[in-house]
Amino acid sequence: MQVQAEDVTQEVRDDGLSTLFAGRRWPLFKLTLGTGVLTVLSLGFYRFWQKTRIRRWYWSAIRPGGHPLEYVGDPFEKLLGFLIAVVILAFYIGVVNLGLMFASFAVFQGNTAAYALSFVGVIPIWFYARYRARRYVLARSRWMGLRFGLAPGAWGYALRALWHWVLTLITLGLLWPRMTFKLEKYRTDRTWFGDHNMEQGGSWFMLFWCIKWHLVSIGLLFVSTIVLGAGLAPLAVLGYVLAGLLMLYGAVYYRVETRKRMAGAKRLGPLRLHLTINPLRVFWIVLSGYALALLVSAIPTAFLAVLFLRLQSAETLTEIGMADLSQIFAGADRWLLVGMTAMSYFAIFLLWSALTQAWVTLPLIRLYARGLRVEGAEALPAIRQRPRDDHLEAEGFAEALDVGASL
Repeated sequence: MQVQAEDVTQEVRDDGLSTLFAGRRWPLFKLTLGTGVLTVLSLGFYRFWQKTRIRRWYWSAIRPGGHPLEYVGDPFEKLLGFLIAVVILAFYIGVVNLGLMFASFAVFQGNTAAYALSFVGVIPIWFYARYRARRYVLARSRWMGLRFGLAPGAWGYALRALWHWVLTLITLGLLWPRMTFKLEKYRTDRTWFGDHNMEQGGSWFMLFWCIKWHLVSIGLLFVSTIVLGAGLAPLAVLGYVLAGLLMLYGAVYYRVETRKRMAGAKRLGPLRLHLTINPLRVFWIVLSGYALALLVSAIPTAFLAVLFLRLQSAETLTEIGMADLSQIFAGADRWLLVGMTAMSYFAIFLLWSALTQAWVTLPLIRLYARGLRVEGAEALPAIRQRPRDDHLEAEGFAEALDVGASL
């Protein structure tokens, strides 16, 4: 461990440690598609192995200072954690829903209040699951043999997230930057690399103007509504379209800029991070990547739709001189169509997943990785190993609730 750290110290230049990205689209596409097929054939059980293999691929491709990250997560941990989480959630949701349903009928003579309160009751578990998933991923990630880690605090994060969301809704989104900063600071201040604790510096005011494109979009919507009231419908429609595009770009700009500014304010002892990334480039990757994936996925979809129409019509086969085959399809088309429908659904789903990984996720991670620089890396030899953090339920709650914590 000491030798590796000294090697990195020798590689440090005046501008810090740059990050390389060694992954390519085609190997990732094959990995995602192949593991997706195995997931379908195993009725979903292989997805824990799929996620592990894809993470290992990404981690090994990201190389700060030329040294790849490592992901040492165990798919059996994920499977066991998922089963534990399902049992706990089933008990919790069942008992809570039963109590809420009884109270709702007793007080309000209906079940609407019970459904609303049941949804609200799951929200804190959703935030809890996200924090626990992040903790597991960091605990199973290494760089130069040193473990990352995240201190316990999932329920504290869930309660803070609820409070900041309430403030954000009350202020019609104006305090969204405050929520972003406060929640990231809570997570960062509990993050460790080896025996060094990370700290999030700065304040939420440095993020406020990251919402500027949202404000411009809202202003354009207001002006377009006035123009529509004045009878200039074509001009108003153009304004609405532009406002929609600005809103989408604003969402990308906000995400990129907040990450960039908060990364520059993070500290790990003498270590500093510097992220250089262009929001417009990210917007283009997202827009073009999803458009290409949609276009390619539409080709087999259209082909299968035409095939289904032909299979449903025995007259089509008769017209081309295949009366015997038409009689066969007339009796078997129901089961054939069911099978073809299931196969087409999974085929399109798997293709979409593989294409978005290759054309959206990979280019974004590559862009972020290459824009990241570690400054003060001469202090790396002073960092020592931290104890292994065991997780009984791993990412089980995140898997059970599908909270978007894939990578």
